Amino acid sequence: MIHFVLLISRQGKVRLTKWYSPYSQKERTKVIRELSGVILTRGPKLCNFVEWRGLKVVYKRYASLYFCMCIDQDDNELEILEIIHHYVEILDRYFGSAYYILDELLIAGELQESSKKTVARLIAAQDSLVETAKEQASSISNIIAQATK
Repeated sequence: MIHFVLLISRQGKVRLTKWYSPYSQKERTKVIRELSGVILTRGPKLCNFVEWRGLKVVYKRYASLYFCMCIDQDDNELEILEIIHHYVEILDRYFGSAYYILDELLIAGELQESSKKTVARLIAAQDSLVETAKEQASSISNIIAQATK
Protein backbone atom coordinates (compact mmCIF):
# COMPACT_ATOMS: atom_id res chain seq x y z
CA MET A 1 0.00 0.00 0.00
CA ILE A 2 1.16 3.51 -0.77
CA HIS A 3 1.02 5.64 2.39
CA PHE A 4 1.74 8.98 0.74
CA VAL A 5 3.00 10.65 -2.42
CA LEU A 6 5.32 13.66 -2.42
CA LEU A 7 6.63 15.77 -5.28
CA ILE A 8 9.64 17.77 -4.13
CA SER A 9 11.70 20.20 -6.21
CA ARG A 10 15.49 20.12 -6.16
CA GLN A 11 15.36 23.24 -3.97
CA GLY A 12 13.31 21.35 -1.37
CA LYS A 13 9.93 22.96 -2.08
CA VAL A 14 6.95 20.63 -1.90
CA ARG A 15 4.93 20.74 -5.12
CA LEU A 16 2.33 18.08 -4.36
CA THR A 17 1.32 15.93 -1.39
CA LYS A 18 -1.26 13.18 -1.24
CA TRP A 19 -1.77 11.23 2.00
CA TYR A 20 -3.40 7.79 2.06
CA SER A 21 -2.66 7.07 5.73
CA PRO A 22 -3.69 9.25 8.66
CA TYR A 23 -0.98 11.72 9.71
CA SER A 24 -1.57 14.85 11.77
CA GLN A 25 -0.48 18.16 10.28
CA LYS A 26 2.49 18.25 12.63
CA GLU A 27 3.53 14.72 11.58
CA ARG A 28 3.12 15.62 7.89
CA THR A 29 5.42 18.60 8.26
CA LYS A 30 7.99 16.48 10.06
CA VAL A 31 7.77 13.71 7.43
CA ILE A 32 8.25 16.19 4.58
CA ARG A 33 11.21 17.84 6.31
CA GLU A 34 12.89 14.50 7.10
CA LEU A 35 12.36 12.92 3.71
CA SER A 36 13.33 15.96 1.68
CA GLY A 37 16.56 16.12 3.67
CA VAL A 38 17.28 12.43 3.09
CA ILE A 39 16.35 12.29 -0.59
CA LEU A 40 17.85 15.59 -1.74
CA THR A 41 21.24 14.80 -0.21
CA ARG A 42 21.55 11.35 -1.82
CA GLY A 43 23.89 11.01 -4.76
CA PRO A 44 22.53 10.34 -8.26
CA LYS A 45 24.31 6.97 -8.47
CA LEU A 46 22.66 5.62 -5.30
CA CYS A 47 19.66 3.30 -5.22
CA ASN A 48 16.17 4.87 -5.47
CA PHE A 49 14.91 3.04 -2.36
CA VAL A 50 15.32 4.30 1.20
CA GLU A 51 14.31 2.46 4.36
CA TRP A 52 12.62 4.92 6.68
CA ARG A 53 10.70 4.37 9.96
CA GLY A 54 9.96 0.72 9.16
CA LEU A 55 8.65 1.67 5.71
CA LYS A 56 10.27 2.08 2.31
CA VAL A 57 10.43 5.27 0.31
CA VAL A 58 10.76 4.83 -3.44
CA TYR A 59 11.73 7.91 -5.39
CA LYS A 60 12.72 8.91 -8.89
CA ARG A 61 14.01 12.21 -10.21
CA TYR A 62 12.50 13.60 -13.40
CA ALA A 63 13.90 16.96 -14.54
CA SER A 64 13.94 19.08 -11.38
CA LEU A 65 11.30 17.12 -9.43
CA TYR A 66 11.62 14.14 -7.12
CA PHE A 67 8.57 11.86 -7.21
CA CYS A 68 8.43 10.00 -3.87
CA MET A 69 6.09 7.26 -2.69
CA CYS A 70 6.18 5.66 0.75
CA ILE A 71 5.20 1.98 0.82
CA ASP A 72 5.10 -0.98 3.20
CA GLN A 73 8.25 -3.05 3.74
CA ASP A 74 6.88 -6.03 1.83
CA ASP A 75 5.66 -4.10 -1.23
CA ASN A 76 7.46 -4.35 -4.56
CA GLU A 77 9.78 -1.37 -5.15
CA LEU A 78 9.99 -1.96 -8.89
CA GLU A 79 6.22 -1.84 -9.21
CA ILE A 80 6.21 1.53 -7.44
CA LEU A 81 8.95 2.83 -9.76
CA GLU A 82 6.73 1.74 -12.65
CA ILE A 83 3.74 3.57 -11.12
CA ILE A 84 5.86 6.71 -10.75
CA HIS A 85 6.97 6.43 -14.38
CA HIS A 86 3.37 5.83 -15.47
CA TYR A 87 2.25 8.96 -13.58
CA VAL A 88 5.02 11.05 -15.15
CA GLU A 89 4.11 9.85 -18.65
CA ILE A 90 0.47 10.81 -18.10
CA LEU A 91 1.52 14.21 -16.75
CA ASP A 92 3.70 14.68 -19.80
CA ARG A 93 0.84 13.93 -22.20
CA TYR A 94 -1.83 15.81 -20.33
CA PHE A 95 -0.79 19.08 -18.77
CA GLY A 96 -3.64 19.57 -16.36
CA SER A 97 -4.16 19.20 -12.65
CA ALA A 98 -1.63 16.79 -11.17
CA TYR A 99 -4.07 16.06 -8.33
CA TYR A 100 -6.86 14.96 -10.72
CA ILE A 101 -4.47 12.67 -12.54
CA LEU A 102 -3.18 11.17 -9.30
CA ASP A 103 -6.75 10.61 -8.11
CA GLU A 104 -7.58 8.75 -11.33
CA LEU A 105 -4.42 6.67 -11.07
CA LEU A 106 -4.47 5.76 -7.35
CA ILE A 107 -7.30 5.16 -4.91
CA ALA A 108 -6.64 4.57 -1.21
CA GLY A 109 -2.96 3.99 -1.90
CA GLU A 110 -3.52 1.28 -4.53
CA LEU A 111 -3.20 1.42 -8.31
CA GLN A 112 -6.64 1.88 -9.81
CA GLU A 113 -6.04 2.38 -13.52
CA SER A 114 -3.05 1.18 -15.52
CA SER A 115 -4.16 2.41 -18.94
CA LYS A 116 -2.78 5.83 -19.89
CA LYS A 117 -5.49 6.27 -22.52
CA THR A 118 -8.25 5.58 -20.01
CA VAL A 119 -6.80 8.04 -17.50
CA ALA A 120 -6.45 10.70 -20.23
CA ARG A 121 -10.04 10.08 -21.37
CA LEU A 122 -11.37 10.35 -17.81
CA ILE A 123 -9.43 13.57 -17.19
CA ALA A 124 -10.72 15.06 -20.46
CA ALA A 125 -14.29 14.14 -19.47
CA GLN A 126 -13.76 15.72 -16.07
CA ASP A 127 -12.44 18.90 -17.70
CA SER A 128 -15.47 19.12 -19.99
CA LEU A 129 -17.77 18.75 -16.96
CA VAL A 130 -15.93 21.59 -15.21
CA GLU A 131 -16.22 23.79 -18.31
CA THR A 132 -19.94 23.03 -18.63
CA ALA A 133 -20.49 23.87 -14.95
CA LYS A 134 -18.60 27.16 -15.38
CA GLU A 135 -20.72 28.08 -18.42
CA GLN A 136 -23.93 27.25 -16.55
CA ALA A 137 -22.83 29.27 -13.52
CA SER A 138 -21.95 32.18 -15.78
CA SER A 139 -25.32 32.09 -17.56
CA ILE A 140 -27.17 31.87 -14.22
CA SER A 141 -25.18 34.86 -12.95
CA ASN A 142 -26.12 36.82 -16.10
CA ILE A 143 -29.82 35.94 -15.65
CA ILE A 144 -29.73 37.04 -12.00
CA ALA A 145 -27.90 40.25 -12.90
CA GLN A 146 -30.48 41.12 -15.57
CA ALA A 147 -33.39 40.26 -13.25
CA THR A 148 -32.09 42.56 -10.50
CA LYS A 149 -31.72 45.60 -12.81
